[in-house]
Amino acid sequence: MSLIELSGIEKSYRMGDNVVRALRGASLSVERGEMVAIMGASGSGKSTMLNVIGTLDRPDGGSYVLDGEAVESYDEVQLSELRNRKIGFVFQSFHLVPRDNALENVELPMVYAGERASVRKKRAAEALARVGLADRMDHLPTQLSGGQQQRVSIARALVNDPVLLLADEPTGALDSATTGQVMELFTELHAQ
Repeated sequence: MSLIELSGIEKSYRMGDNVVRALRGASLSVERGEMVAIMGASGSGKSTMLNVIGTLDRPDGGSYVLDGEAVESYDEVQLSELRNRKIGFVFQSFHLVPRDNALENVELPMVYAGERASVRKKRAAEALARVGLADRMDHLPTQLSGGQQQRVSIARALVNDPVLLLADEPTGALDSATTGQVMELFTELHAQ
């Protein structure tokens, strides 16, 4: 069974009087353990495809099965629960809570899942150690470099042990040296 099975996905957006067809019959199959990159020109639908895969956007047509679950008919509550259980997100702009330290930022998905505080702290600390930030747990995002902030974001994405990790231009806001380090980390995580 494939981890991701998209078939005939359609997605359009209305922009004033115009309709933009972002996805036209897109299909994709991803097996467990695969590391896949979606590449293409600006405006080709890459982010829309990731948003559909991550259940942040609903397709207008087609079918989507994630880890054996047909998700296109799920309501918002079911989609939210699915995202929290099965999907980790890493964004270009990190999306860290400015007033929370690294540990608290990594704990967030577990807060939404209703996990006990003692379990949250332990798992968040383990996730930060996994990405090389054991010594930065009490630092606020403003006290971290861009690469460190992205590693906090990666730890947060991994903390609930998702079956799927999605990264939308995870190195877009980083310099070339830090980009190399983050991509190396993704490669190491994939190998694990």
